Amino acid sequence: MQGRSDPQRELLDVESVAGHLLPQGGMFAFLAAHRRELFPDELFADLFTAGRGRPSVPVEVVASVLVLQTLHSLSDREAVEALTFDLRWKAACGLAVTDAGFHPTTLTYWRRRLAGSDRPERIFDAVRAVVAQTGALAGKHRRALDSTILDDAVATQDTVTQIIAAIRRVAREVPGAAEVIAAQTRAHDYTQPGKPRIAWDDQQARAELVDALVGDAHRVLGHLPEQELEPRAAEAVGLLALVAGQDVEPAPDSDGTDGRWRIARRTAPDRVISTVDPDTRHAHKTRNQRRDGYKAHLVVEPDTGIITATALTPASGPGNSDAAVGIDLLTRDHTLPDTTADTTADTTADTTADTTAETAGETVVEVLADSAYGTGDMLAALAQTGYRAIIKPWPLRPTVEGGFSIDDFTVDTQRGTVSCPNGLTTHLTPSRYAVFGARCRGCPLAARCTTSKTGRTLRLHPHDALQRAHRAAARDLEFTAAYRRHRPMVERSIAWLTRGNRRLRFRGTRLNDLWLSHRAAALNLRRLLALGLHRPTTGGWALT
Repeated sequence: MQGRSDPQRELLDVESVAGHLLPQGGMFAFLAAHRRELFPDELFADLFTAGRGRPSVPVEVVASVLVLQTLHSLSDREAVEALTFDLRWKAACGLAVTDAGFHPTTLTYWRRRLAGSDRPERIFDAVRAVVAQTGALAGKHRRALDSTILDDAVATQDTVTQIIAAIRRVAREVPGAAEVIAAQTRAHDYTQPGKPRIAWDDQQARAELVDALVGDAHRVLGHLPEQELEPRAAEAVGLLALVAGQDVEPAPDSDGTDGRWRIARRTAPDRVISTVDPDTRHAHKTRNQRRDGYKAHLVVEPDTGIITATALTPASGPGNSDAAVGIDLLTRDHTLPDTTADTTADTTADTTADTTAETAGETVVEVLADSAYGTGDMLAALAQTGYRAIIKPWPLRPTVEGGFSIDDFTVDTQRGTVSCPNGLTTHLTPSRYAVFGARCRGCPLAARCTTSKTGRTLRLHPHDALQRAHRAAARDLEFTAAYRRHRPMVERSIAWLTRGNRRLRFRGTRLNDLWLSHRAAALNLRRLLALGLHRPTTGGWALT
């Protein structure tokens, strides 16, 4: 049952006794005065069954604690200790001096309820509604996209550790699996945690262990009883199958059917790196710098620094690229004005530095981002919505260093032909390949064009014309000025987000995505307070 705060204050209510000591314009003073308006009871009513069970901690108290916790980067235990002993927290949450805080697991319970609900971002949405009422984004038609890698909360596991952990999990989760494991496995005693004792500096011993562990995993999977599995059990079986196959390949002298395995001489795409948190992934910030974790994606209004949309995904993998997530985030950013531009909007239009630029009477929304967002699909999505792409173009990499790039080839889309710098012309194939082949023989420009003995071959992206036009527009001085002036501002918001929060506290995409939305809500609220957020006597929210 949903709990509610007593509207009458206690004798030692901190806000009434010492509220005047709270710095005006700060988060504690704001929540002390307006937490009920910001987080009304009806905002969380769907999480409870009316009239059943013991009353919960009041909504306004828990929501305020979650905001303060993410703002100050505290664990559950630290947050509850602050609520118990810090008078500022007590004033912000409406507690008396003598009131004790609740148990730390209450926050865990609330997060799980929120994450599993239909509206997990309701705290972020509540702050976003305040932003809308203040008009802080009125006339702000630029949005900057960016992302940053956040370290996961678990240790990366090697292949041996993952297989052993996955088999042990199957034994715990799947009915009858413990007996199968005891009967079918030979490489290790899976009732015991940790790795087998072998000579780890002996390459042959390591190879034999990997081969035996993979064999154990396959036998377990092949001998599990036929049955309908619960979701957790099915997930455990699927994880075992994945980790038993992602890092191994048949032994050098194996035909692939005799069950002999070795560590693969490559890295599996979208590789699971931990059975404790199967969602976390490897990512390369640079060619030589690898990070493990998740990627936080943001849409930011660059002038105010207000975050208008967020998403958290594994750090790599299909569908998790900056451009793919960026397209989705822009559709979820309801602070942007509706555009009615023709779906064939010309992305080569001159870029201006005016935030209220108009074309044919319609507001032009400018999207600023680095080259990670400069894909053909992203440009096409922006053109379809009528947005102007102020995006650093995707870098061109000539086949020969210092030689011809794809822009040096002329494409005639109507005739379906491609001409090279030497004037040779060939037709595009149905799969958009331009094959010059034998016509490159004897070409005086071949040394600057290709190193292939069979001649130059191009493959044109489906949005090649759009990408060419965008690269041409990016050479305009006004485009460059707008990009340099506004795009770097998003780094400020990224710095606010990651300060003291580079390492995540939770496992799995869902809970970490919820944390990101709470962090963004807290930062937005703090930013609004810096801009003069207040509640007029006439109601609503406004900025000074």
